[in-house]
Amino acid sequence: MDKSSTLAPRRYGAVNWLGLQTLLSREIMRFLKVSAQTLIAPLVSTILFMAVFALALGHNGSPFPGVRYVDFLAPGLLMMAILNNAFANSSSSLMIAKVQGNSVDFLMPPLSAGELTVAFLGGAVARGVLVGLIGAAILAPFAHVTPKEPLAAVFFGVTASVMFAAIGLIAGIWSEKFDHIAAVTNFVVTPLTFLSGTFYSIDRLPEPFAAIGHMNAVFFLIDGFRYGFTGHADGNLMVGAAVTFAIAAALCVTCWMMLRAGYRLKA
Repeated sequence: MDKSSTLAPRRYGAVNWLGLQTLLSREIMRFLKVSAQTLIAPLVSTILFMAVFALALGHNGSPFPGVRYVDFLAPGLLMMAILNNAFANSSSSLMIAKVQGNSVDFLMPPLSAGELTVAFLGGAVARGVLVGLIGAAILAPFAHVTPKEPLAAVFFGVTASVMFAAIGLIAGIWSEKFDHIAAVTNFVVTPLTFLSGTFYSIDRLPEPFAAIGHMNAVFFLIDGFRYGFTGHADGNLMVGAAVTFAIAAALCVTCWMMLRAGYRLKA
């Protein structure tokens, strides 16, 4: 047999770029193929929240001078959509793979834990950011959604997507059935988003709830994101940026460690 035709192990180098790109594309195409469920449905919820709260509280005025309540509300609703969808994408991807028994599709190929982490988080971040962009276009006729501070809006929007994509990935790895994912959604994600100033200024809460709210990482995400659109903030932006970045980084490292150990993924 000709030596040139002998099969040899493929050398990937430090990063398996082909495998990483393939898994990332799979994660993105997975939610694009069911866009009515993953992209359109969240926008319907966002519009309904805008209509209900604008009608109920729109005449009471915004907590920020010179800012309409709908302009105050819109960034909070967009952030809530970003968080929920980033979480849902990564958690459902792992949970479906485990339930259907096809997690071998990403465990068997020569992909490192770092590459798996980047691909899963990348797909979730893409969904979160895409929902946010489409949501902004949908809310544009009703509220001012052109960022006054684009860097702040981008930083906190992307950081929020990464943070909740990582939380979703951790939840997907830890969960053994969909009930576990629902528990994380109901007892962690929903309370964090609803009690972090999405619909109101956190300073309107009585003590000690206002002080507790200021220690909530999601408050920093919403406050910083809202600052990017309105130019007003309830908290310290630099502290918020540092805290949320550190938490997002720690969660990403946790995802990498769980995937590297094969926690609840390998028999």
